[in-house]
Amino acid sequence: MSFLLEGFMAVTWQQLVMYAVGIILIYLAIKKGYEPSLLLPMGFGAILVNLPFSGVLNQNIEGIGEVAGIIEWLYDIGIHASEAMPLLLFIGIGAMIDFGPLLSNPKMFLFGAAAQFGIFFVVTVAVLLGFDLRDAASIGIIGAADGPTAILVSNVLKSQYMGPIAVAAYSYMALVPIIQPVAIKAVTTKKERQIKMAYNPANVSKGLRIAFPIIVTVIAGFIAPTSVALVGFLMFGNLLRECGVLNSLSEAAQNMLANLVTLLLGITISFSMVAESFVNVQTLLIMGLGLVAFIFDSIAGVMFAKFLNLFSKNKINPMVGAAGISAFPMSARVIQKLGQEADNQNFLLMHAVGANVSGQIASVLAGGMILNLVPQLLK
Repeated sequence: MSFLLEGFMAVTWQQLVMYAVGIILIYLAIKKGYEPSLLLPMGFGAILVNLPFSGVLNQNIEGIGEVAGIIEWLYDIGIHASEAMPLLLFIGIGAMIDFGPLLSNPKMFLFGAAAQFGIFFVVTVAVLLGFDLRDAASIGIIGAADGPTAILVSNVLKSQYMGPIAVAAYSYMALVPIIQPVAIKAVTTKKERQIKMAYNPANVSKGLRIAFPIIVTVIAGFIAPTSVALVGFLMFGNLLRECGVLNSLSEAAQNMLANLVTLLLGITISFSMVAESFVNVQTLLIMGLGLVAFIFDSIAGVMFAKFLNLFSKNKINPMVGAAGISAFPMSARVIQKLGQEADNQNFLLMHAVGANVSGQIASVLAGGMILNLVPQLLK
């Protein structure tokens, strides 16, 4: 009984805040259905690591000494020491992606590149606000709405804000259906949102589908060598999908591997959500900067599409440019829904899917470029 009382007395106001954060994440996962495989384990983990004398973190046991708890152990072997969990997740993501819509309309590659503008814009802003370059670069990658990339970049750069960065990246990834429509409508007119695009897919041969992940990996290796782990695992997953002789492994990567790693990654990242280091002004600032990066990524894609329309005979619906972020396939679905709202005969899904899978590639390349540039700038 005295130990129970001691536990209650040890709870700080910061830990109470983290309990609330955990409950909100669980609520969004269960009640709203926002990325439950991500937000539910993160929310539960936020509660676990902030319980007084929590056994999931390192603790001192009388007669034994200090021992690592399960979450600290998972963090050390799966993220801190090897980045294994984010990279394994990329295999599953790659196996889920059909690059056919992108390969049949290569113009969509441009939107994946344009929609990374917010990342580099926020890196600059974060530096001006006083963040260390390593932390600023890690904060900027939130704009990609790609949780595994954000975790890997912040870990490799040894950012002290990995917890807030991971929460922001996954939260904005889950909130794409809420945030993107507001950003898109702010910079488009209804007439622009009504623009129809004919979809005449070119035949994408099996040979091209197989060659594509290999070519992308090789090119990434020359452009941004540090991105090879990110791009390579993503493309390896896609090669499993397209080769046609490893269907059972492709299905395992898409389902069992992706689901298991996502659950473990979600609860493991809570190691960096301990109240004392999480509840502060910097966390609020990081969440705000991450939101700015995400919004500017979406807006940059829209504005680039408008720019192309100045020279194009066949007009592009500007909303398609916003799908150039990494949040696949949520962003593509948002664009389709907005197109239908503007005109119920407007079908933009396949165009948006092409831009969306391009954004998946572009986000990991952007992460690799940041990992290449930051160490050089710090010399």
